[in-house]
Amino acid sequence: ERFIMPILSIFLWKWAYYAPNTYKELRVAEMRKNNVALPKDFNPTAPLTLSNIMEGKAKGIFSMWDLMKNVLGPYFLLHFFVLPLPCLFFGQAFYLNALANLALADIASNIHGFIVVVTNHAGNDLYKFARGCKPKSPTFYLRAVTSSANFATGGNVNDFMHGWLNYQIEHHCWPDLSMLSYQKGQPALKAICAKHGVPYVQENVFVRLKKTMAIMMQMTKMRQYPLELESKKDMMVWKDEEERMAMA
Repeated sequence: ERFIMPILSIFLWKWAYYAPNTYKELRVAEMRKNNVALPKDFNPTAPLTLSNIMEGKAKGIFSMWDLMKNVLGPYFLLHFFVLPLPCLFFGQAFYLNALANLALADIASNIHGFIVVVTNHAGNDLYKFARGCKPKSPTFYLRAVTSSANFATGGNVNDFMHGWLNYQIEHHCWPDLSMLSYQKGQPALKAICAKHGVPYVQENVFVRLKKTMAIMMQMTKMRQYPLELESKKDMMVWKDEEERMAMA
């Protein structure tokens, strides 16, 4: 299972991971806005997949029926069955071919999305952290670099094919800048990191995919940043952390 599920998730990533987590964030935000307490055994910072929902780990937040009714179901029906309806004017074969093309395009989109998004923050050469930090503090920028990985950068065609997600380090350092600004600022940021000995990870996207799969298959682990090296003045406790500590 630890080898099969990560491979399957590449083809179903948006359905099995992205959609449930996006809906989870919406429901948690709604509950907090309405001052509704989250279930004591629910960790709002933990990822939520379809299999987790089937296991009841979203109980008190939403059910599988809620997800199907409000998120997956409408999109599935409208995108795959209603959208190609005009093709029926040309015959059933046209409709079925359109349906097949939409299904294949969805699979291709899942594969591309997984490769350029998930692999940006996974690998045994990237760090994870036990505590939160203040936005735009020195620790914030250090973490933006050491917990992210870039792919090959430079050139509009190359950047377009990567969805401009090949500038992940720059994106986390300067989230308000445009994609073209990332392209211009990347060489300077990389040079600054080299000057001060900060690990700046940049590799081919398929090398990052291999490292991500090794993490998902439990063959390797992310690096844990030592607590004793953290800058205490940059630390802060976010609301999600407070809730998680209250549950412990």
